[in-house]
This record gives sequence, C-alpha cells and structure tokens, in this order.
Amino acid sequence: MINIILAAGYATRMYPLTENYPKPLLKIGDTSILDRLVADVDKLEDVSTHILVTNDKFANIFEEWKEKSSYQKPITIINDGSTNNDNRIGAVRDLLLALNTIHQSDEDVLVLAADNILDFSLKGFINFFHEKKTSLIMCHHEESIPALQRTGVVCLDDNNKVLLMEEKPQEPKSHWAVPPFYIYAREDFNTIQYCIENGCGYDAPGNLAHYLCDKSIVHAWKMPGKRYDIGNLEIYEKYKNGI
Repeated sequence: MINIILAAGYATRMYPLTENYPKPLLKIGDTSILDRLVADVDKLEDVSTHILVTNDKFANIFEEWKEKSSYQKPITIINDGSTNNDNRIGAVRDLLLALNTIHQSDEDVLVLAADNILDFSLKGFINFFHEKKTSLIMCHHEESIPALQRTGVVCLDDNNKVLLMEEKPQEPKSHWAVPPFYIYAREDFNTIQYCIENGCGYDAPGNLAHYLCDKSIVHAWKMPGKRYDIGNLEIYEKYKNGI
C-alpha cells in the first residue's frame, strides 16, 4: 500500500503564520502535524512508501524536511506547480498526479490530508480495508448540524456499506461525517483516473470520495477516537502545546 499525503494547500486562514511556511510542518507539542501522521503510518507493515504532493512555494521546504527525516519507508515529494492560492489545482488533481507516478504499481493507496491529527492509529483503518476489500472512507458521529453542513455526510447500511454520500448538505440525512482520510482500492483506479472528465469536483479531497460512492462499492470505517483539524489560528493556538 502506498501512502499519499495531500499537502499542497496555502492555509490562508492561518496567515501570517503560514504565509511562508507550510501548515503541516507547524509544531504541535514537540513534533509537527505531518510527523504525527507519518510516524504512525511509517511503522505499518502494509505501507511500502510515502508520496507527498505539495506546491511550488513549499516544495523546497518539504524536501528539506524529507532530508532530515529518518523514516523507514522512502519518501517522494511531488511539486504540483501551483504558486499561490489563486492558481492551486485542487486536492483531487493533486491525488491524480501522485497516481500517475505509480501507474504500473499494483498497490492500493492510503490518502491522508496533511493538516489533521488523529489520536488513534490508522492500523485499524487498514485492517478494515482488508476485511471489506473495497475502497474505504472514514467517518465519525457528529451531533452538530452546522458542522455537518460544512463537511461530507454519509448514510450506511448495517454492514457499513455507503448508501449515500453528500457534500455539505443543507439538510443532512445522517450524523456520520467524513474526514479527509481514504483508502482507494487498485480496482477503482480506472474509474478514479477519469473522474474529472466525468464531472467530479476537484477542489476538496472529499469530492472524489463522493464521486466514487456513486460508481463503486465503498465502505466506511467508524473512527475509534478523535480527529483534530488544525484549520485556523484559534485552533492552532489551542493545541500547539500538545494534544
């Protein structure tokens, strides 16, 4: 399994802190947001390599991070060519860039947003993927209707198969919210490859999950812990000393 990390955003809501420095490398406690994710995934035997997709503005900074890292699995940095928030190409296109570099591989892919922190291991997520043998999304119970209106929402059957996924619904049909963590099965790559030509949105990573749920069988893994989205300065100030 190849771990693809999406890190091409510009985090404009956290300026000036992130104006010249990538949000995933900001410290939370004694390590960075990104290192919290990679440290967990790197030790999982299913994962063979890491691919991090970033932009032209921060590519050199991530290359320096890579050189200083001492992870077991190799890391590849991909520059998507964008230079600012106005010409960014979108998370789904960033994922497609990474998939194009591994087109001859027969491995499935784990896809992670680089600016989120989890207080649990992704090992259970991967184990559930092996059990279901389909592409997989993550979900968590969310009581707040306003919060559900700002994210992806899924309806599930008794076996956690996704029956319906909606992006930012005004009238959510369930309380299962979808954070930006996915596993895409190799068998779905052909569908994914042509997703944009067939109408898939490309700005947010959830656009692809939404698209695939209408084209293929997808299951959802219910998170066993908490996820922290470091989305603005107020949240960062709250957690910067540790989670």
